[in-house]
Amino acid sequence: MKKLTIVVLVLLLGAFVFAQGTKDAKPADGRPTIRLLTDATGIDDKSFNAAAWRGIVEFYGDTVENPANRGKLYDVVTAQTQDMYIPNLRQAADEGYDLIMVTGFTWADALGEVAPQYPNQKFTIVDVDWVGQPNVMEFIYSEEQGSFLVGLAAALQAKEDGIANPRFGFIGGVPGSTITKFEIGYIQGIRSVFPNAVIYDYYANDWGKPELAKAQAKNWYDMGVYCIFSAAGGTGNGTIAQAKEYRAQGKNVWAIGVDSDQYTDGIYTGTKSAVLTSMLKRVENSSLMVLNAVADGTFKGGVVQMGMEDEGVGYSTANPELSASVRAQVDAAKTDVLNGKIKLYKTYKEALAAGAVPAGLAALDD
Repeated sequence: MKKLTIVVLVLLLGAFVFAQGTKDAKPADGRPTIRLLTDATGIDDKSFNAAAWRGIVEFYGDTVENPANRGKLYDVVTAQTQDMYIPNLRQAADEGYDLIMVTGFTWADALGEVAPQYPNQKFTIVDVDWVGQPNVMEFIYSEEQGSFLVGLAAALQAKEDGIANPRFGFIGGVPGSTITKFEIGYIQGIRSVFPNAVIYDYYANDWGKPELAKAQAKNWYDMGVYCIFSAAGGTGNGTIAQAKEYRAQGKNVWAIGVDSDQYTDGIYTGTKSAVLTSMLKRVENSSLMVLNAVADGTFKGGVVQMGMEDEGVGYSTANPELSASVRAQVDAAKTDVLNGKIKLYKTYKEALAAGAVPAGLAALDD
């Protein structure tokens, strides 16, 4: 009797496991499976990770509000600390996902270690071009292009407001070559209108501490800074929060969003937003591109550069307070960047040598 009971339990357990399925079993419709791995800020950062996630759910015909296939075709795991990066990569590879996606250069070392250990596993990383493994598709962006546009927009808006000598701020997350491109492009946009504009910069050395950006933004706004651009992931939400408070009080200050369109995040009353514009870094397009490559069998390791010409970067016109005249001038400048009439720099070293940016910035090229 005991043997029969054991046999029945084993059969029932086997049926349950079969019904649940595993990630090694491919979906019946042939669509690839993917796991997104993020840093501690997760997909609710309203910025970089959120954009990657948005592209993933779009690929499967879902929406962020209704991710119907989450847990079946795609999912996301957030690492609370960097010492979880390697274990999370290995776990995803062991579970048999067709594609593993990581976001941000803080993942580069971990991916460089794990990718060679799983040569048949497809990986992709955003914001990195130095992993150099045949099974890793790497996406980088012309952040200096989109940042130039938002810097130009802010400067032109200040000019329309009749501000003679506006000052500007830049808040970065963790310093490095990627964030430097944001800062350098932004400054070049501002200085194309105000050649001697005063620009302050600050690096929080963290992607998830909005309180640091909020405190710095308050300090700068109180000093008379007109506009602050934050390229700092979730940390930058503090800049928007402070700008909302001050604009609600009638102060003429602005924040600039990053990666995703953060216009709605800046709304403080009705449709009025403290986010003048956002530098759009369309990470969602990278998610779509790499998933399509896996689906149609064209995936291959290497570096993919995305810029204005392929809708990789741009700027938001969602805020109606960004005047039509400013938008027209920014669009004209966009054309000039694309045809080479406007030269933009990618590193602090070359921009400084060309006299395009001030000395003493905290930006790093390494």
